Amino acid sequence: MATQIDRLTSVSQVVDIRHLSGRELDPLLLEEAVEWNLELDCDFSRFAGRIRKLADAGNLRGAALLHGGEVAGYGCAVLEDHKGLIADVYVRPDWRAGNGETTLFRVLLYALIGVAGVRRVESQLMLLSEDSARALRREPFVRLFERLLMKLDADTPLPPGRASAERRFRIDPWDDRHHDAAATALSLAHAEHIDSEINDQYGTLDGARCLASNIVRFPGFSPPASSIAFDSATGSVAGMVLSSFVARDVAEITELCVTPDARGAGLGYEVLRQSIGTLRGEGAKRISLAVTAANEDAVRLYIRCGFRTARRFYAYVWEDLDPIRPAAVD
Repeated sequence: MATQIDRLTSVSQVVDIRHLSGRELDPLLLEEAVEWNLELDCDFSRFAGRIRKLADAGNLRGAALLHGGEVAGYGCAVLEDHKGLIADVYVRPDWRAGNGETTLFRVLLYALIGVAGVRRVESQLMLLSEDSARALRREPFVRLFERLLMKLDADTPLPPGRASAERRFRIDPWDDRHHDAAATALSLAHAEHIDSEINDQYGTLDGARCLASNIVRFPGFSPPASSIAFDSATGSVAGMVLSSFVARDVAEITELCVTPDARGAGLGYEVLRQSIGTLRGEGAKRISLAVTAANEDAVRLYIRCGFRTARRFYAYVWEDLDPIRPAAVD
């Protein structure tokens, strides 16, 4: 990646992040943790710990923005087969008036594009400023999808669901034997869905299996507040909800989906209602979720349950439109 950085930017303050140790990144990571807590209601410490560990091992892929010998911002990326993920871009508030965020994003984007075999780059950056998002709209071949971070007071009362939904569907608490059924539900529910344009894991059964596995392996995952639903008549999977704790008293509806054949029967509301009730019993004071703004049915469901938009952010996607282009070697 160092070669890519040298070629793509002449800004002297941008360096390969492998030149920095975890100790040198610590002040920045501490500031980012404060913002994650205040703005996103989320504990950043686990992610920060992984960043420090990778930096100390010299295995962190990314770039850093230096000013006066201090780290003013950083961005990191991950490679997954044919895909690159821009996992984080963070710049201290004093530097956001300039182009620090967009510089780091572009450096990471073009470095990933230059890696042999990479055909797609994805990113979702909740803290990236609106000004930076507007600037990135002008980036060739990068598509932006508006997303909403929505929050709910866990004490918000929810009316009972439809009795017909409880009769038609069997809702089972999460168990490890449900991995395959969860993958099936995810892939069926997201066929030709806008979220499959944002995250290509929804597009295949193997990708959906990997996505579900990552969610349930998350340290804050809550099996009691997660469930999978089956059609009582056919036995086929109908939908699911996966929930996690992202801070001591803050939970997240990480995934909720209903398969096409089960839509319109009140199942989505019922599994969400049950999950919220369980999370409340487990100590959650607030519950959050992220949803694509264009997914109007889901947004209406969440508003009906009392969720309100707390923040707008964007998902970013680049895809290779020229599959025979010569790829650079990192």
